Amino acid sequence: MSGQGMMMFDRAAVAAHRTRAAARRGAVAPVLEDLAVRVLDRLDDTGRHFTRALEIGGRGVVAPLLAARGIEVISTDLAPAMAAVAGGPAIVADEEFLPFGAARFDLIVAHLSLHWVNDLPGALIQLRRALTPEGLFIASLPLLGTLGNLRAALIEAEAALTGGAAPRVSPFPELSDCAGLLQRAGFALPVAEREIVEFEYANPMALLCDLRDAGETNATIARSRTIPPREMVPMALASMMSGGRLLVALHLGILTGWGS
Repeated sequence: MSGQGMMMFDRAAVAAHRTRAAARRGAVAPVLEDLAVRVLDRLDDTGRHFTRALEIGGRGVVAPLLAARGIEVISTDLAPAMAAVAGGPAIVADEEFLPFGAARFDLIVAHLSLHWVNDLPGALIQLRRALTPEGLFIASLPLLGTLGNLRAALIEAEAALTGGAAPRVSPFPELSDCAGLLQRAGFALPVAEREIVEFEYANPMALLCDLRDAGETNATIARSRTIPPREMVPMALASMMSGGRLLVALHLGILTGWGS
């Protein structure tokens, strides 16, 4: 989530993870749809009817929700297999190099996709240009605090076993940075809100399966390529259990801005 020239994420790995997840997304589709509904509720607050939308990275749940509102939708995804599950017209496109002209859409929705972009300011500028002057941009992304206990537990377990630790959970932005990014990209009336969504697991390994099935496994360039000690993940997950349950939180940032 950096400026141009600072490469934090391996985009080939992001695409590979989303390709793998395309065949498995049904396992987490109810969660993805619930999160998408929370984001798209913002449309009701505008009192506007939108006609032509671009949705980015919606994993097959966003496009049907928009179409049900009578909106014409074009979907994009970095991975061809994930673009194919959109349920309507879709193209393969990179958020950092969007193939759209100016003022093409009166609604753009980027749901849980922009947090894997290296040049987020540049991507936001492209998205604003693709928006009509009265159009609305809505994005959602994980904020700092998301999976915080998992990040800490993995670092502690790896350090105990090996004496060092590699980054195993992606870095996330702070809410305070998000509205500023929208404003610098030229959006009018930028708003950034936080919703905290908690998940509870009886089987702690199910958390890692859900992250994999959603295409959300680690794609940082600095990630370790070596196989971690066999005891590391079980040790980390065991330390997170309380009363036979594992609790994790998604700090969901919901960003809105208008064309200008």
